[in-house]
Amino acid sequence: MLTRTNQKNGEALSILGFGCMRLPKNGRDIDQTRATEMIHEAIRNGVNYFDTAYIYNNGKNESVLGVALAGGWREKVKIATKLPPFMVKTLPNAKKIFATQLSRLQTDFIDYYLLHMLTDLAMYERLASLGVMEWLEELKNSGVIKNIGFSFHGGKKDFELILKAYPWDFCQIQYNYMDENNQATKDGLLLAASMGIPVIIMEPLRGGKLVTHLPESVIKAFASHKPERSPVEWALRWVWNHPQVNVVLSGMSDENQLADNIRIAADAEADSLTEEELKLFEQVKSVMLEKTKIPCTGCGYCMPCPFGVDIPGCFSCYNDKYLMNDKSARFKYFQTMGTLSRDPAVASQCHECGKCESHCPQNIEIRKQLKTITREFEGPLYRPVVKIVRKFMRVK
Repeated sequence: MLTRTNQKNGEALSILGFGCMRLPKNGRDIDQTRATEMIHEAIRNGVNYFDTAYIYNNGKNESVLGVALAGGWREKVKIATKLPPFMVKTLPNAKKIFATQLSRLQTDFIDYYLLHMLTDLAMYERLASLGVMEWLEELKNSGVIKNIGFSFHGGKKDFELILKAYPWDFCQIQYNYMDENNQATKDGLLLAASMGIPVIIMEPLRGGKLVTHLPESVIKAFASHKPERSPVEWALRWVWNHPQVNVVLSGMSDENQLADNIRIAADAEADSLTEEELKLFEQVKSVMLEKTKIPCTGCGYCMPCPFGVDIPGCFSCYNDKYLMNDKSARFKYFQTMGTLSRDPAVASQCHECGKCESHCPQNIEIRKQLKTITREFEGPLYRPVVKIVRKFMRVK
């Protein structure tokens, strides 16, 4: 496992970080047994950075990681977790959340603590006005927090403003070969590095979209150059090619993904891609941009919808229709959105409350897009036909 040095504190961080949001599940819950073994296997192979958050898996993610790291494993790794700004109304509120996190994680200190999903300077300033930053500094001075940072899901201008608003120990941004000019952008990455701020990368595969949703022409382009490399490997190597990147988080959901990521991270040096390989990425990006309709990564921050819409699922079906030229997209939409189930999750259930949009890292106009999906997939006959079928099948 290759490591890169944290320029702020000199720590050697594994270039592969374990993003715990997508741990394997057993039904709706995380499979603790498999998750624990995967985490241990990652540590045995040199992974020393584990990322979780207060809100992941309805609050269960931190507890799963805490259980996995008990019995001597905690001392081998760095834990990164996050304070959710939208849940912080007062400073005592923030302190209560943090105490819960320490308990869940079965630890008495956090290595890397982030303000979760900042989108603009105003969000940071509100927390600062509550005394949150002064409190975090007190925790840092006492050793309860080692590093103070933030994760970001806004535009380039606000990223630069937030970077300069506080002497951050690190930051976390979304970055992949399709997002070089989105959100923080490459300019933001370079700015952070020039300021000596370590950068952690999330969504290197865009929530898996750069693996499972590639057009056939893109798959062939990658394979024609180096058939032994999978789309996953191409995407990860593109991010690791940047020397300004310290750690790349990968949300690994099964043992094969873990093994493959570890293999790739064994020799993914910075500045190792050739000019020919970099040109290949430009060709791939042009094809992808022509076909992708909605820039959803499937992060799930928009969920749960109070009216039962599976927002990421709807977007995925819609994008698949165009990105994959999927002629069965409508059928898959009906099937995966549970049209005939007791609790369907189709786009037309949207009541346009707007709650989802306030939490979307990609700033997607969710209500507008759900209307488009309703027109395209459901149409005027959808409700009467489904009503008849549901009555025939005795679905209430």
